[in-house]
Amino acid sequence: MSNAIGGKPAISGISRRQFIATSVAGAALALGRGRAFAQSTDTLKVGFVSPRTGPLGGFGETDGYVLDLARKALANGIELGGKKYSVEILDQDTQSDPSRAGQLAKDLINNQAIDLMLAVSTPEVINPVADACEAAGVPCLSTVMPWEAWYFGRGAKPGEPSPFKWTYHFGFGVDEFFRAYVSQWNLIETNKKVGVMYPNDADGNAIRAHLAPLLAKQGFTIVDPGAYETGTTDYSSQIALFKQEGVEIFNSFPIPPDFAAFWRQAAQQGLTRQIKIAQVAKTGLFPSDIEALGDLGMKLSSAAYWHKAFPYTSPLTGVSGTELADGYEAASGKQWTQQLGASMSLLDAGFEALKASANAKDKAAVAKALSTLKTETMIGKVDFTSGPVANVSPGPIIGTQWVAAKEGGKFPLDYVVTENATDPKVPVEAKLQPYNG
Repeated sequence: MSNAIGGKPAISGISRRQFIATSVAGAALALGRGRAFAQSTDTLKVGFVSPRTGPLGGFGETDGYVLDLARKALANGIELGGKKYSVEILDQDTQSDPSRAGQLAKDLINNQAIDLMLAVSTPEVINPVADACEAAGVPCLSTVMPWEAWYFGRGAKPGEPSPFKWTYHFGFGVDEFFRAYVSQWNLIETNKKVGVMYPNDADGNAIRAHLAPLLAKQGFTIVDPGAYETGTTDYSSQIALFKQEGVEIFNSFPIPPDFAAFWRQAAQQGLTRQIKIAQVAKTGLFPSDIEALGDLGMKLSSAAYWHKAFPYTSPLTGVSGTELADGYEAASGKQWTQQLGASMSLLDAGFEALKASANAKDKAAVAKALSTLKTETMIGKVDFTSGPVANVSPGPIIGTQWVAAKEGGKFPLDYVVTENATDPKVPVEAKLQPYNG
């Protein structure tokens, strides 16, 4: 952060010698102040790791815009505990590779000497970053993956104290999916038979273990052909089982390329004709996912961890949900996505934790501030004092659907809110339509 002094001294009425002497003394004073400023404030370095390219690139597509807003808000530094700091946000692209995510985290920790790590979107990004931070004693905050896949997927045991001292996660979990899905699926009459495609990964295994039993207790029959491997190209056996069992609801947590392959085969083999609710997660979140499917993408049900209808404002930047979405569309020419608010909320919460810490340059103090953080962000409440387990703050997931945009719309699709069980402050915009029927 520069401490240069602007403006020219007035020289009328003094001698040239006096002017030179005054200038030299002033320069020495400014230099001394600059040194003192640098010694007493330093620069806060914040790592920001997300997937900007690769199969998960949709999650990071809007991060450049969000980071620009954050950097502008922090351009003049930040005052914490009576001291002013300059801020550097060091963002890195994992390229959707978990190994690279871990390597980037280690570089930010060991070579860039970051004070706080922020990681966003999917276990493939967040878990290796969080593990690196836990091992190195660096505070880390993350969002956008089921918290069970973060907590249990990294070795925590049910009923035992949290093994994590440095890493914290906020956002939706199985309970939020359960409440949203029951609310959503009861909006349309079906036979309550649910065909599920849960992959053999952190997300899929957590959902199978924790969500499916809850849905079964609510009267839904779960038809599960078993875990499939990411990158599978032939789904004929799963499709045949779903047709045989007469499933009318479909639910999956795949990466986008896998769902696209499955859903096209499901259409070719006649499965989609019997589906009344197609509820997808981890894919179908962004307009590009849906547009790539053509007509098969229309009326897919999704779930939003943020929507521009959320009635919250970013404490870091001061922008509302509508302002964030409209600003992105104006700057990029692309349709807004739910990731905008999620990434913004991560920055919101991270800098609120730095503000709440006794010393922002003390990693233990920042970790302690995270453990007691209670604030409101772009996604709503973040509260680590009342989570289901330590180190976790649950957040909303809202039922949504992709529909054809109204005539005259800027983009071909609208993303409408159809239920709000996990946050009644979010307004319901439209009635859920059957996928077929």
